[in-house]
Amino acid sequence: MHSYRHPILFIVIALFTILLVGCGTTSSDNESTTAAATSESATSESATETVETEETANSEQGASEERVIQHALGETVISGTPKKIVTLYQGANDIAVALDVQPVGIVESWVEPPVYEYLREDLGDVPVVGVENQPNLEEIYKLQPDLIVASRTRHEAIYEQLSQIAPTIVGKDVFDWKDTVDIMGQGLNKQAEAEQLMSDWDARVSDFKEKMGDRLPIEVTITNFRADHARIFYMGYAGLILKDLGFTRPPGHDSDEWGVKLSSKESIPDMNADMIFNFNTEAHTDATQKNYEEWTSHPLWQQLDAVKNNQVEMVGEVYWNSAGGYISANKMLDEIYAIFELEM
Repeated sequence: MHSYRHPILFIVIALFTILLVGCGTTSSDNESTTAAATSESATSESATETVETEETANSEQGASEERVIQHALGETVISGTPKKIVTLYQGANDIAVALDVQPVGIVESWVEPPVYEYLREDLGDVPVVGVENQPNLEEIYKLQPDLIVASRTRHEAIYEQLSQIAPTIVGKDVFDWKDTVDIMGQGLNKQAEAEQLMSDWDARVSDFKEKMGDRLPIEVTITNFRADHARIFYMGYAGLILKDLGFTRPPGHDSDEWGVKLSSKESIPDMNADMIFNFNTEAHTDATQKNYEEWTSHPLWQQLDAVKNNQVEMVGEVYWNSAGGYISANKMLDEIYAIFELEM
């Protein structure tokens, strides 16, 4: 019996030893794997923390980054991206919306007060801080803006006071909407968006010219009747847009001045052109209509080329003059597409 039990016992002991060695190896491997995983996790967390730290640093740097904006009355230093904007002329109101920014304060519209109908959905609830040529400085101060957008045409005399309230950038002229797009793109830290707006505009201009073909150039005059006088607009808002589109102007109508007031009907021949775009001022409607009828029934009016050829087009005051922005420029162009029966 002894000769049989000892070998069996030896075999059992050997097998048990092998199992112990195997278990020890597996445990060691698991510990190594766990340690490696822990190390990788720590490395991953470290890398994530590093990225987050860099992003935070970049964000903080962007928020405090100083930019120098050149404008019509000098230069202004702006830190980061302004959030609370006050716009003090119609073109700036319009372009703020085009750049997807809602101001905290705006000026009242010239007609359709307090805000032009086409902007009411975006600006209807924004506080009004007076009118363009007389903004209320106290109300502006109460809003605690971090950027004011003003115009040399209206606000040169109060620029220093505005600058004491908040950093202020100034457009060249209220009708120079492209300049307003440029300085607001810089001031609002939306240069890429501003460039895209202008690229879209240029594309529409090219499309219009292509569809007009040989019909261009056409010599045009822009007229405006008010309660007690008439006007010819030169290279103001509508004039600059018509120039973009390939229209020409009579001699003298391409002046850099906004235009001229006509107090006498003897000046009617100065309106002569192949085509007339006319808008009547909406203020004092009855008196304006009466004055318009008196001028347009005069024999000198009847002798104008555009009148004889039935080429007098009545257009809207807001889009052709009062609004002075990017959105209104596109709406003016919409009207011109319709006048020439072009598809948009």
